[in-house]
Amino acid sequence: TVTLEKALADFLLHLSLEKNSSAQTVKSYREDLSQSLEFLRQQNKTTFSDMKDWNTRSLRAFVAWLHEQGYAKTTVARRLAAVRTFGKFLCRQGLMAVNPAVALRGPRLDKKLPHFLTLQQVEALLDAPGIATAPGRRDRAILETIYSAGLRVSELVGLNVADLDLQEGVIVIRGKGMQERLALLGPHAIAALQAWIVDRTSFLEAGSEAAGDAMFLNKNGTRLTTRSIGRMLEKYLRQANLDPRTTPHTLRHSFATHLLDNGADIRGVQELLGHKSLTTTQVYTHISTKRLTEGFQQAHPRAS
Repeated sequence: TVTLEKALADFLLHLSLEKNSSAQTVKSYREDLSQSLEFLRQQNKTTFSDMKDWNTRSLRAFVAWLHEQGYAKTTVARRLAAVRTFGKFLCRQGLMAVNPAVALRGPRLDKKLPHFLTLQQVEALLDAPGIATAPGRRDRAILETIYSAGLRVSELVGLNVADLDLQEGVIVIRGKGMQERLALLGPHAIAALQAWIVDRTSFLEAGSEAAGDAMFLNKNGTRLTTRSIGRMLEKYLRQANLDPRTTPHTLRHSFATHLLDNGADIRGVQELLGHKSLTTTQVYTHISTKRLTEGFQQAHPRAS
């Protein structure tokens, strides 16, 4: 008999090998689904979860327990999405006839518009790193690249030197699910990257040859991490006196918002962001519409 634990191990392997999911995605599914299996084991006082335990009633009890424990709506919704996807997998494998999670309803989520910076705020942030030192030139290149190309921070730290064609102003990005796309660089980002490439050699000499391909290095000559980018950003936000809620992802949000504000085609923005669905990109049009409405209400003599 196949236990749910064995099926979960197969599912995670399927995500990693066949779906090319990132390590972070696999980790999230493992945590979310392991918690649901642990709940079933506790409920049934068993060591292993039988396939028959994975039913609508027990999953509904799991969702109710998550609410009782005070989990945020977004967390409950994510756990539920993981459970549904696992249920689909079980059906495809012939281990179940019907996905028991289909009937479950998730919490109604509050729609939040992404936080973004105005153009003036972005410029203040990009000017914050002093370019008199090599670390400052590196940090300027990092911020310019995220904003110019609309990168996720994981995509930025994964960049290798060979991925950039500064002559053409193009980067090859390996995004979510190892999907490749092209991103574009403006002249400011190209100039900042050219300045950093000159310094990069001295950083590389401080470390091992293992990091030889990495575009952005720390003082030890190894590839920068997403955490170190976050810490670096916090420092410049304080310097520029900007909203501390700002994250590296805020620059990606700002990139999309500014493009749409200035008349870019939404399909083109979708492609640059690497979004599979146009719906994901459309959230940025809501930001533009909201600002347009506010401007109209303030400026039009018969708007109030």
